[in-house]
Formats: sequence, structure tokens, C-alpha cells
Amino acid sequence: MTDLHTIAIDDEDKALKAKHRAMWASGDYPALASDLIWPLGPRLVQAVDVRRGDRVLDVAAGTGNAAIPAALRGAIVTASDLTPELFGAGHRNAQEARATLEWVPADAEALPFDDDAFDVAMSCIGVMFAPHHERAAAELVRVTRPGGRIGVLSWTPTGFIGRMFAAMKPFNAPLPAGAQPAPLWGDEQHVRDLFGDRITDIRATRETVRVDRFATGEEFRAYFASHYGPTIAVCNRNADDAERTAALDSALTALGDAAISDHAMEWEYLIFTATVR
Repeated sequence: MTDLHTIAIDDEDKALKAKHRAMWASGDYPALASDLIWPLGPRLVQAVDVRRGDRVLDVAAGTGNAAIPAALRGAIVTASDLTPELFGAGHRNAQEARATLEWVPADAEALPFDDDAFDVAMSCIGVMFAPHHERAAAELVRVTRPGGRIGVLSWTPTGFIGRMFAAMKPFNAPLPAGAQPAPLWGDEQHVRDLFGDRITDIRATRETVRVDRFATGEEFRAYFASHYGPTIAVCNRNADDAERTAALDSALTALGDAAISDHAMEWEYLIFTATVR
């Protein structure tokens, strides 16, 4: 296993994480999570079989769509995220659900928790955005006790959100050295390779969530350009170039139009669960 305590967190890495934090704090991710993907949290909690009394860590928890359902099952939940700006909405969501949990600012690649501290470590469309996949996977294993469970839900490369990132790629900055594309976490073999022989009892299934908010591709584009950090970042990067902005807008609109059928989209994701050896 990678010993992250021997990895130097240099100024370049700090700058990258600061950029990621600002990106996810931009727009209105809490509204997007509530509007579009809230059901994915309970689905992950079910898949990883959270039980009463389990010590659960939700990595890159956002506004709590997995952490809160886990707490409602009677688990002792810690919700962590690189972007604590999201915690205000998370607190409100927890209060409305009458759920009790702890919120801790944390980098998925260098978690501030002891070895074997949790019975379950999970992440719902969160850890996939940590730039260094091997570090993030190693941390999930490190903080989970032997015999404990890991569960990760991620967008697939070939599903709608994976295709959206592919559409934005020509307009985006190159990935930093050592970073990998987020949708790779939705590729079963990639995730198997990340965890290697440190896990057993692997289960991987592809499912979809139905999104019926957008009637047209233009509605989808406008919503993501105002709500979703990664899309906002790409739009801002091209804002001074009218031709590239128009091309980006056209690509996202066409993507949305092609995906809408009967006034809805189906967004594919991978659920990957396993037991730590």
C-alpha cells in the first residue's frame, strides 16, 4: 500500500487542491445535487450495506446525499470534503432530515484520520474527482479496518456525464502531471487495478439515474454553465474567445439534445463495493 505519510505535499499540489476547492465552491452545487442526483446517495448506502453502529466515513461528501442516509440508518458518520463551503447546505440538509453527523474538511488524498478508523469508507460521485487516483484509493483502504467495506459510486466514461467531460476536454486545460481523468473511476477494471489485492468480495454494477429536469439541450447547457463547477471553469477559461465559447456552447447543447428522450435523460454510473483484506 502507498504510505501517504511519506509523500511530500508540495506547493504545486497545494495550488492544485486550492483550485479544485474554488471550482467546487463556484456555481450552485448544493442545488444541483438536490435537483438531479440526490437519490444516488441512498443507493450507495444500500449497496455498501451500512448498518446501525457502523463507523462510516463519506469521502468528498459534498452536501451529504450519502452521509445523511447513512446516519439515518443509525451509523456514526463523518462527512469529509475538500470544499467546506458545501457544509452549510449539508448542515441544513441534515437538520431537515433529523440526522446527526460530523463534518470535517479533508483532502481525499491525505485524509486526517487514523489507520483502520472506520467500518465503512464510501464516496458518491466524489473521490472520482481527486486528481491522483492511486493516492485516493490507498487512503480509502488505509482508513478502513480489515474486514470493513468500501463503496464508491462514479460516473462512467461512456455514460452521459463521461461524455460531457469528453465534450469539454478540447476547451479545457491539460491535466496536471500525474493526474487522471475523473470518469476512469467509472471503469470497473481501472478501479480493480487501483485497489489491487488489498480488497476482496468485489461487486461492480452499472446502473442509471433518470433526470427529467431538462426539456432541451440548451436548458441542460445553461443549467450546468451556472451550477456545476467543472463546467463553469471551462466556460470561464474560454470567456474571452467568442468563437471558442460558441463552439463549447454548441457542443454541450448538442450533447444534451442527443441524450434527451421522452423528456428525460439516463445518466450511467458504476457502483463498486468490496471488503478490505
